[in-house]
Amino acid sequence: MVPFHTTALGKSPIHYHDKSVEKESAAIRLQLETTKTEQDLIQKPVVLMQPVQMPPAYNESLSIMGPPVATKEQCLRYLLSVNPSPNLLVSPDKLVDYYYEEGTREGIRPDIAFAQALKETGYFRYGGAVQYNQNNYCGLGSTSSSANGAYFPNPQLGVRAHIQHLLAYSSLRQPQVDIVDPRYSFVRAAGNSASAATWTDLNGRWAVPGSDYGETILHIYQDILRQ
Repeated sequence: MVPFHTTALGKSPIHYHDKSVEKESAAIRLQLETTKTEQDLIQKPVVLMQPVQMPPAYNESLSIMGPPVATKEQCLRYLLSVNPSPNLLVSPDKLVDYYYEEGTREGIRPDIAFAQALKETGYFRYGGAVQYNQNNYCGLGSTSSSANGAYFPNPQLGVRAHIQHLLAYSSLRQPQVDIVDPRYSFVRAAGNSASAATWTDLNGRWAVPGSDYGETILHIYQDILRQ
């Protein structure tokens, strides 16, 4: 059998194409590509999705006293996400530090106390009777829309007064440092000492009528935990 023939001029050989050879070549290429794909799958590590960490379920029985769960960083991030320019006489991170320092000393949860301050001050926008330069972060002494309430000489003492007021409601124990809360004695005299073990127990006590006062604070706290 002659593998090729020439044209009339004896030039340009013309090859005959063997279809069986083409099919065999295509099958070999497919096998090589499949093998390569399988090797790639073996060599590439499988990346597992990490479970999303969700905050603890909403709990109305959270106590006023105890250690924090939210971190300082979470408190700060949440505040700045809502209000990037809070009206304060100290940096936002320093104010958070004060809450953790004062709260830890007295056994009051600083993370939820900070959530309460966010509620009371409108995320440090103010706009009510209490002004930012009073360093009053929880409405102490502001018993009406026209009553400014207490003034404190610096932010740390304002935080200390807030923590001491919470202590007066939640415990019979005296503060570890000198009392700066001007209404501490009123709580004691009214027989409200240790009358509020949980944040929802502040309803009708810290705020009147305050039917959902504690619940609102805890919702803010939940938002902090999501940071």
